[in-house]
Amino acid sequence: MQALIRRFNFIPVLATFFVMGFCDVVGIATSYVKQDFGLSETVAGFIPSMVFIWFLLFSVPAALLMNRFGRKRMVQLSNAVTCLGMLIPLVSYSFPAVMAAFILLGVGNTLLQVSLNPLLTNVVSGDKLSSCLTGGQVIKALSSFCAPFLALWATSMLGNWKYLFAIYAAITLLSFLLLELTEIPREPAQSGGTSVGEAFGLLKDKVVLLFFLGIFFIVGVDVGTNTVSAKLLIERCGLAVEKASLGASIYFIARTIGAFVGTFLLSRINDVRYMRVNIVLACGAMVLLFFAPSLPLILAGIAGVGFFCSSVFSILFSQALKARPEKSNEISGFMITGVCGGAVIPPLMGVAAQAMGSQSGSLAVISLCLGYLFYCAFALGRR
Repeated sequence: MQALIRRFNFIPVLATFFVMGFCDVVGIATSYVKQDFGLSETVAGFIPSMVFIWFLLFSVPAALLMNRFGRKRMVQLSNAVTCLGMLIPLVSYSFPAVMAAFILLGVGNTLLQVSLNPLLTNVVSGDKLSSCLTGGQVIKALSSFCAPFLALWATSMLGNWKYLFAIYAAITLLSFLLLELTEIPREPAQSGGTSVGEAFGLLKDKVVLLFFLGIFFIVGVDVGTNTVSAKLLIERCGLAVEKASLGASIYFIARTIGAFVGTFLLSRINDVRYMRVNIVLACGAMVLLFFAPSLPLILAGIAGVGFFCSSVFSILFSQALKARPEKSNEISGFMITGVCGGAVIPPLMGVAAQAMGSQSGSLAVISLCLGYLFYCAFALGRR
């Protein structure tokens, strides 16, 4: 019996990837919070920052703590922080309370992204590791896809979208209990490894800087498109915020399908060429979004950006590791800090949208991010 349990101890670890996807709820949540508290575009643009800024501040320190306390403990700490954050709006639903919830969600997600992938290597090895990691990312994408539907269900069946936080708290608690009851081998303690100075010192390497900025901007495109999708449908099609969540759902469906397709094709096609083709097509989808006047065309543009950008993060990450294999630990910790692009880009979108009086300002900011990724894709071959 014990042997059977050990054989399947990777399942609770994979299931925790569903919690990792909770950070993407900030996209549709921004529209709800903006409506509930009458926020301006500029103020609403800072809401995603409450989730993603912590990747810049805590990624490398979390890696250092993980070396000392262990991967499973770090994952459990992330579950505890996330669950606590999800309970706050249920106790007091106010703008400061929602911001506090998103802050704790961001801190918990940072700890989780730093520790969960390494924890999977404790229970899976060899040729199964790659497929399990891919499966974890698919589970994360499904979690992101479910967020708009769960918010809509909470609104229609429970009377308020905020009860989505209760659902998330329950799932996170279940994840905590499953992991706590699962025996996972402890990795050897490490006394050395990544340091803050070594990680940020890598910025002096122009190749590493190229990849870091690429990750920064692809996360900005991801969070930005997720955030603006509902706003575009509200602005151009006159949809209510509940129905406008369709935009985020379409985006996550396309991103999930794109990840599946990318996993298959990248084993057969040169990854640099694949990225070039996808970035060019993503730029075409963004042009469509600028001028799309109708619901079907807007959804097609949103889906296009999601599909064609779905594999860019993994390509950039793997290229960074190949560039400096002797510094793989430092690069891994440092590249995760690039996720803070999700904190920087949305506020700029809010400022631009308010200045232009429409969401075209938001699309312009996302287009600048794609412009850098276009440059990065064609610089990869030269590197």
